[in-house]
Amino acid sequence: MTRVLLTTGKALLDEFANGSEYQAPGTGNGSLEGHWPDDIPLGLGIICTIYVTYATIISVGLLGNAILIKVFFKIKSMQTVPNIFITSLAFGDLILLVTCVPVDAACYLVDTWLFGRVGCKLLSFIQRTSVGVSVFTLTVLSADRYRAIVKPLELQRADAVLRTCFKAACVWIVSMLLAVPEAVSSDLYAFHLPERNSSLETCAPYPVSERILQEAHSLVCFLIFYIMPLAVISIYYFLIARTLFKSTLNMPAEEHGHARKQIESRKRVAKTVLVLAALFALCWLPNHILYLYRSFTYHASIDTSAFHLFATIFSRVLAFGNSCVNPFALYWLSKSFRQHFKKEVLCCKPKAPATHPPSLTQSNTPTRAMSVTGSEISVTLLTDYSITKEEESV
Repeated sequence: MTRVLLTTGKALLDEFANGSEYQAPGTGNGSLEGHWPDDIPLGLGIICTIYVTYATIISVGLLGNAILIKVFFKIKSMQTVPNIFITSLAFGDLILLVTCVPVDAACYLVDTWLFGRVGCKLLSFIQRTSVGVSVFTLTVLSADRYRAIVKPLELQRADAVLRTCFKAACVWIVSMLLAVPEAVSSDLYAFHLPERNSSLETCAPYPVSERILQEAHSLVCFLIFYIMPLAVISIYYFLIARTLFKSTLNMPAEEHGHARKQIESRKRVAKTVLVLAALFALCWLPNHILYLYRSFTYHASIDTSAFHLFATIFSRVLAFGNSCVNPFALYWLSKSFRQHFKKEVLCCKPKAPATHPPSLTQSNTPTRAMSVTGSEISVTLLTDYSITKEEESV
């Protein structure tokens, strides 16, 4: 995520409250647009709003992701292939919420970095790892949904869960490896404030004066952690849509009802993954755009205009908000997860599902019932019902 000039949040608020705006050398001196008569209340109001927003993100994110993880480990039947990836995603979000969000919030109170050189390197590593886990998990999950639709029999392999755990672990390893260079290069650098005739210390992956490193870093991060993964996800979903469309057209008449239930089940899970990917793209795009803007313009000055101030706050809040919206997206999309979520929040024990004697139709068609369960159980999202029961409830 963007960390360049992370500690200038307080400076932005101060300069905005004083009505001043920095200008780059050669474009004129910094000019005072006029002092706000109530500059102190303005600053306090903005800071209070920021902290209430950050506190809401942390508390809601911790609650949602903790319940998602608890449901996964508590309900045996919910430990399916897609849910392993989603739980891994929740762990990454939790790490970001408990480390990086409080640190970012602290930067609005002081002008300098509070956590030392070790904290700078460690937090740089954690931030980059968390973002990598999020976007790469969604990419692998999209590929998994494509295989579930094109080759559903592969999901019946005895080692499917073990293979999925291995893939999730590989995502974490790759994300950490990509975060190592940034942790190594990150350090405390001084940034000069010409209008104040002072400087502040900021945690950044390169010296502020290194223009080429600024621009290259922002472009590489934008490509690796945003454009390329989302391009791969888009390709997989194009293939998924094409496959589902052909399956509908080529559906045998005698299997019309049964096949339609299978297709609807697969579409339901694919839709969930697509929503999670779309939320990531929406929440992180402003942050990447702001990072690119700063990298190509922040060479000797800081933009402290009102628009830039609010754009900074908005982009950070939106990016951090992505770490708390995934459980609630599942709450909206998955009927069974919604039931478990409510039970966990209300601290109620789930009621045992009513058992019904097998009907004559079910006993006469064991092969067909087994084929439905076998081919679809791995693509059922957060459910403790069989696929037949899930289809009946939708």
